[in-house]
Amino acid sequence: MTTLALMQQAKAAAPSLAAAGSAVKNQALLAMADRLEQAAHEILAANAQDVAASAGHISPVMLDRLTLTQQRITDMAQGIRQVAQLPDPVGKVLRTVERPNGLTIQRISVPLGVVAIIYESRPNVTSDAAALAVKAGNACILRSGKEAHASAAAIVSAMQQGLEDAGLRRNLVQLVEDISRRSAQELMEGVGYIDLLIPRGGAGLIRSCVENAKVPCIQTGTGICHIYVDATADPEQACRIVENAKASRPSVCNAAEVCLVHRSIAEKFLPMLHQCLVEDRMAQGKPAVEIRLDETAASIIPGTKACSTDFDTEFLDYVLAVAVVEDAEAAIAHIARHSTGHSEAILTRDQAAADRFVTAVDSAAVYVNASTRFTDGGEFGLGCEMGISTQKLHARGPMGLEELTSYKYVIHGTGQIR
Repeated sequence: MTTLALMQQAKAAAPSLAAAGSAVKNQALLAMADRLEQAAHEILAANAQDVAASAGHISPVMLDRLTLTQQRITDMAQGIRQVAQLPDPVGKVLRTVERPNGLTIQRISVPLGVVAIIYESRPNVTSDAAALAVKAGNACILRSGKEAHASAAAIVSAMQQGLEDAGLRRNLVQLVEDISRRSAQELMEGVGYIDLLIPRGGAGLIRSCVENAKVPCIQTGTGICHIYVDATADPEQACRIVENAKASRPSVCNAAEVCLVHRSIAEKFLPMLHQCLVEDRMAQGKPAVEIRLDETAASIIPGTKACSTDFDTEFLDYVLAVAVVEDAEAAIAHIARHSTGHSEAILTRDQAAADRFVTAVDSAAVYVNASTRFTDGGEFGLGCEMGISTQKLHARGPMGLEELTSYKYVIHGTGQIR
């Protein structure tokens, strides 16, 4: 089926879901989750094809993102069930105004309509995006990258069966069959069909969508996330946080890519960080983190000398750029120059420094004494997420159900004329 035909079908089907009540949508979500688990064998077989085709062509951490297991499918199904349990974002009265002339004006939340998601090699995005779209009353069109296309097709087929089990139209959730660039361009230019386009992937994909889309587009994802270790930080706690932010899952957008260290603590902290990220991890049989050091840091610990682009790179791997800064203001200035506006953290026991950092750093999520890895819809209590918005209009940070709705005004009168 052509991409245009998919868009036409989604546009035609969307009103039926927008009119469905919470009970119907929740029933559909639970059926989608059940069908997902029932189709685990088929999904794993399709995923094995994707993994085999990608082996040797993508990095090990990216291959891990692509790989599904029985437990990951169970987690995907459970994620859908968690979305079903969340409050319905549609039909909320957001504001009521009683005018002097007797008009009652209400602002009421409504679905966006048709949401398109272009994403790369994470099969779980397929189920997360579909679940959120359905709960928020939207039809959705999924466009997976070629690396994950067989997996996505098997997942979508299972979820479509779930929709039909609940008496809804299967084309409320659709997967683009064409994996060429042309299909992505058609979605970007789907004026009249696509109400919101969400790119979820690497910097190149996001840049292409933002620069070329003729439909409303959310800028998401790219995460050059910073952790600043202040002069008063607890060094042992800081090491644990940095290791978690960098190495717990380096292929995701909320992983830290840069560590900034206050000059007064550098001589003590950097050797501890090297021990934690390199020596201890090697002794435990874990991948060591390659530390790329600015000139000052390189005079304190061994590592790779940082090049001019290392502080502007989303590594998505076991690589961390490290720089020594004079103070918190220098850290804030560095972040302002190099951040993508995703997530930043300060590790400190100085409340004034924490307050200054939180106020001055202009990113979607700003942490005090915690890992950036918490920037996630599930961790924020939103269920799963559609993506992490790094822009400021309409949505910012993890995009959950409310970010997939708009609103309209409903006005009740008793014969008023103007």
